[in-house]
Amino acid sequence: MSVDHYRALFASAERAGVHHLPQGGIAELIAGAEAAGCLVQHVDLRGARNRDEALEAIGRRLGFPEWFGHNWDALADCLLDMGWRPAEGYVVILEHCDGLHARAEADFVTLMQVFQNVANEWREQGVPFWCLADMQADGIAWLPVIAQPQ
Repeated sequence: MSVDHYRALFASAERAGVHHLPQGGIAELIAGAEAAGCLVQHVDLRGARNRDEALEAIGRRLGFPEWFGHNWDALADCLLDMGWRPAEGYVVILEHCDGLHARAEADFVTLMQVFQNVANEWREQGVPFWCLADMQADGIAWLPVIAQPQ
């Protein structure tokens, strides 16, 4: 897909939410998101085996404040208050999700729900918030694939 397609897609708060990261090269995706004014952040979950390790990786990589409480509510609070990282929108790429999904499926599902709830709240303010989950396997049926060009 083209940079222009991704720019238009990532500028849309209505279409934002949690999606599978498309397989293959993502250079155009990142360029399009940045062209839309989004802050693109990568979190490597390769070593995360449970909720605590996933939250630690997310908090560290996204530069959460010291008061981050390392629980689901604190994650939502930090993702909803990105004042220290102002942008027109946000794209969080969660890399290597397969391990967490395999080792702690309930934690992974809750993580996806937190990100979706955050995206829903940002949408009410007209701000696009995207979470793209990198999964090599078929992934999860209820996690949509990012929109294709029309």
